[in-house]
Amino acid sequence: MSSEQQQTMPPQVQDKQPGHETEMNPRPDYEPRYPGSGRLNGKVALITGGDSGIGRATAVLFAREGADLAILYLNEGEDAQETKRLIEREGRSCLTIAGDVGDPNVCRSAVDQVVQRFGKLDVLVNNAAEQHPKKDIAEITPDQIDRTFRTNIFGYFYMVQAAMPHLKKGSAIINTTSVTAYRGSSDLLDYSATKGAIVAFTRSLAQKLASEGIRVNGVAPGPIWTPLIPSTFPVEKVKQFGANTPMKRPGQPNEVAPSYLFLACEDSSYITGTVLHPNGGDPTEA
Repeated sequence: MSSEQQQTMPPQVQDKQPGHETEMNPRPDYEPRYPGSGRLNGKVALITGGDSGIGRATAVLFAREGADLAILYLNEGEDAQETKRLIEREGRSCLTIAGDVGDPNVCRSAVDQVVQRFGKLDVLVNNAAEQHPKKDIAEITPDQIDRTFRTNIFGYFYMVQAAMPHLKKGSAIINTTSVTAYRGSSDLLDYSATKGAIVAFTRSLAQKLASEGIRVNGVAPGPIWTPLIPSTFPVEKVKQFGANTPMKRPGQPNEVAPSYLFLACEDSSYITGTVLHPNGGDPTEA
């Protein structure tokens, strides 16, 4: 099959991570695909990386199901304001917070702001991430390793530590890992390592918190069309993004968000320490 036949997306790149949804063509599909049924009525959720991509789709779906939202983002103010508008369109409230999850002070401040605004916190979604492809392991600098681990796994620890005093029986923590944790990625060694760490963190934290009635689960997306893709990969890879899955296409954020909803609500009341795999049919999950 020729590269032209395998094209799944128009060629495009962005010059800075984590990327901006407003600059993507086509825009990722975040719209919920069905009416809400009140599965998160009265709940308050905090989503890191909630301004765009999977985070945006999950935030809008949570709002449709009755939750008020806080979204923590790095510096994508325009995307964050659009997500806020979409949440308010669903009739719910949204608090936007700018900051780096790799800083424990930012994580503590974010949780404090959520509790001050809404009076509680019921659902924590750790979703913020970054990735930096390198062909040669020698090209991965100590600064890059530190940065990737600080965002992708240290930030998850910091957010959980900040949230724990406010979580209670019936609360849920959902961590975003990746298909790369299961099948690896030769060009994303440090990123894949963090995603594997997230799986272990999820399973271990689930065991620790089960007796408190707090469920901890994960979602391991495959190739999903988010701002991280054009801001990470060269044009040729973006053009063929998702073509190597059995479904021969990338997924859309609104195809992943229902996994987070299921794990956040009482539908999954007897599930903890589990990872869901919306990945287009990749058979490598374990």
